[in-house]
Order: sequence, then structure tokens, then C-alpha cells
Amino acid sequence: MLKMTHLQKIYRTHLIETHALRDFSIHVREGEFVAVTGPSGSGKTTFLNIAGLLEEFTGGEYWLDGVDVRGLNDNARSKLRNEKIGFIFQSFNLIPDLNLFDNVDVPLRYRGFGAAERKKRIEESLTRVGLASRMKHYPSELSGGQQQRVAIARALAGSPRLLLADEPTGNLDSLMARGVLELLEEINRQGTTIVMVTHDPELAARAQRNVHVIDGQVTDFEEDPRLREPRTAPSSHDARDVSAAAAN
Repeated sequence: MLKMTHLQKIYRTHLIETHALRDFSIHVREGEFVAVTGPSGSGKTTFLNIAGLLEEFTGGEYWLDGVDVRGLNDNARSKLRNEKIGFIFQSFNLIPDLNLFDNVDVPLRYRGFGAAERKKRIEESLTRVGLASRMKHYPSELSGGQQQRVAIARALAGSPRLLLADEPTGNLDSLMARGVLELLEEINRQGTTIVMVTHDPELAARAQRNVHVIDGQVTDFEEDPRLREPRTAPSSHDARDVSAAAAN
């Protein structure tokens, strides 16, 4: 789904070069839920911006759902982003003077969907996050956790293959954060690939695997054991053990 190889991102001024990402390599398979962790300033946000086609990179390769994004012009990047990617931000980014229905509707209008298709997608996505009965409410009438659910509904309405979440529970208390994470886990179980940047070790522990970033490099790559292929064929006893582990 997402594959970066030896990626570089350098910010240049007249006086200095800042290496935000250096020799950055990561492979996120379709259907995974990956948490990206690391200290502030480590390059997590730069990675997420490049993954979301919001920034270009200086060197290396980036393939998104089989498409090599190097050299794509702005229109092609926008088209690919709109078709493949949904975004969830820490600050929700809802429009305060629009109700929930219209907030979810905004990106669909940019995609050029007709009115009937937009209505269907909006109602389905708000139902999916448990807010169908509140679609005429305004953001100020909701709790923080509910506002984040609206932001998730807005992302889901476009049927993204990849969901990028930047500290999605950063502005929520622990109870609301747990509810949002459970919703993301359910969305992942239904087939959406999720990459979540977080500082919260409890949230990171619930992802299928973690990628730790320091100084613009992946320093700790924890692979989901369900994705590993055995080097030799397992015995019948081993096969039973593997089946039991998968069932759990």
C-alpha cells in the first residue's frame, strides 16, 4: 500500500540545510494498522505530510498503492490524494458554522460527486461513527470525542484506501481517546489501512506494529508477526500452534 525506500527530505535556506528525513525506509502493507512514534522533531510529521502527498521529497522512492509518485505534477498528486487518502488531524479541523452533514460534504464537493451520491456517503459515514442522529448539529454542540468522530466520518466518506492520523487523540481525555481508538480499530478490521502518528505509548501498543523514528530515520521496526513468512514449512504440531495463535 505504502512503500518508501531511502527517502530523503532536506529543507534548504541560504545559510543552512536541515535533513528532516534521511535514508527513511518503511513498508506498510494493505490492511495494516501501524503506529509511528518518536520524540518531537524526529521527522514524524514530515513523513506523514509526504505520505499524504502534501509535501514533495528530495530523494529516494515513494510508491502509493502501486503508483510511483516521483515526478507527478500537482494535478496528478491531488487526484491520487483525493482518491486514495483520508486525513484525521489532532485539531479536528471542522468548520464551526457548518453542521455535521455539511462538514462531511465539503471534501465530497471537491471530488465532484453528485448530490444523491454525496447524501448517501455522508449518511453512511456518520452512521458508521455513531452520529447519524446528530447530522444537523453544529461542532460546538458536540464533545471533543464526538467532533473527532465527525472528522473520521469526513475522511471515510471519500472511501480512502489509506487513512493517515496525526495524533488523533491528542486533544481528548483518556475515555474519549479510548473510544476513538476503538473506532479506528473497527475501521481497520473492515479493511482500511491506517498509519497513526502518536506520542501515547498505550495507543501505540494497540496497533498491529510500531515504527520508531529518531532524527529522521527509522530506528526500530517492529513487524506484525502475522505478516511474517516461516523460513521452513512448519510441522503439524507447529501448524496447530500457528492456527491457535491466529485465532487469538
